[in-house]
Amino acid sequence: MFKERKILERIDHMLEEGINGTFEENNYDESQLSRLEAKWFRYLSSSNLSAVKMQQDREKLKVLVSDISHQTKTPLSNIMLYTQLLSERTINDETRLLAEEIQIQAEKLEFLIQALVKISRLETGIIQLKEDEADIESMIKTAIEQVRVKAEKKSIKISGEMAVCSARFDSRWTQEAVFNILDNAVKYSPEESVINISVKEYEMFSCIVISDHGPGISEEEIPRIFGRFYRGQNGKDHDGIGIGLYIARQIIEEQGGYITVESVPGNGTAFSVFLPK
Repeated sequence: MFKERKILERIDHMLEEGINGTFEENNYDESQLSRLEAKWFRYLSSSNLSAVKMQQDREKLKVLVSDISHQTKTPLSNIMLYTQLLSERTINDETRLLAEEIQIQAEKLEFLIQALVKISRLETGIIQLKEDEADIESMIKTAIEQVRVKAEKKSIKISGEMAVCSARFDSRWTQEAVFNILDNAVKYSPEESVINISVKEYEMFSCIVISDHGPGISEEEIPRIFGRFYRGQNGKDHDGIGIGLYIARQIIEEQGGYITVESVPGNGTAFSVFLPK
């Protein structure tokens, strides 16, 4: 009985170290362990190696994305500069159209690289979100200003009633998440329509609701719209690479919040962003 209790105590100690991430092989002599303990020992050793390898792979990915971003920055800037200079010269209409297309594609590539860098930094934990109690209304107003020019080109009005309330969030990154959702709403909304924004307060969360009058999303498609590089059927006729909603969800969930979607095909979509208090 005493021997069994000692074995259970040692197994419990191994598991505790495994949970805390402090398990080390050289703390144990495998030749002195029982058969059951030895199995736990091998399991925890392999898990520890897997965790180390995962961390190493993340570091490699971080370095790779950083290198790509750094090495492509200057060539892309030069391409856009020379294309702009070419467009300003006295050239025929066909050549000007080709130069403009080069400029558009270079800007898309630059946007894609910047987005990949953001994704990498979020996923590898390089970006540490700093949640502080902050005013939601001012954060939303800043996000609206970022998308206002694009909305005005389509004569889209952005309006809403915002209750005075606060939550705990990283202002800069949460603003980007809200902007990504707003940008999508403007992109898919018809001309001369209205995008409504409201703020609701609950016991544990404050909620930002962004509603549009776009084509809507089918029920079976809703679980997929937050996937990386996912573009739905309605996205084929619009610019974009399908990562805005993915980044938005990553940012909100990293802060202990979540995003829900309600949509009826043909009657628009409502995104609800819940931020913890």
